[in-house]
Amino acid sequence: MPKAKQKSRRKKYSYNINRKRLYRRARRRAAPRIACSHIRHAWDPTKSVAQNLAEMGLAEDPNKAVPIPKKTLLGMEVDSNRRVQGKKIVRKPYVVNEMEYEASLPEKKSNTLSRDLIDYVRYMIQNHGENYKEMARDEKNYYQDTPKQIKRKINVYKNFYPEEYKDFIASLKQEKMDVQ
Repeated sequence: MPKAKQKSRRKKYSYNINRKRLYRRARRRAAPRIACSHIRHAWDPTKSVAQNLAEMGLAEDPNKAVPIPKKTLLGMEVDSNRRVQGKKIVRKPYVVNEMEYEASLPEKKSNTLSRDLIDYVRYMIQNHGENYKEMARDEKNYYQDTPKQIKRKINVYKNFYPEEYKDFIASLKQEKMDVQ
């Protein structure tokens, strides 16, 4: 059986195109991707990356910003930058100030448990107390968790919501007192 014509064809490489120039032109057109909104608003597209960062008081190269001193055999320090660097003028200090303020804010805890898991744990504690083997045999144990897995889920609930857990246990004790 003969081969299909399309299978034997191959793409031909065009030697006449200067790909370096095309790549450079595409890179020049693309604006730098800046994650921080403070830097993005202060960015001047007419200036280079080094000039923009220097105006904001930020370092382009961390190795040059904070040089590591080289140690000699005798234990004396020798300055790695022997040339004198000129003072850089920071024209946009508000960028660094805003970034420092944002970094100093306390981080909000975003760890939460699903409502299903909370309801599951509360049901198990309400009906079985601390008996994990009995919990494992319960009909609501849809995922067939072992006693250790159930204990781990209850401990996770205790760690995430300690006040809520204490109130829940207190309400259970109150219900037992009312029943008796």
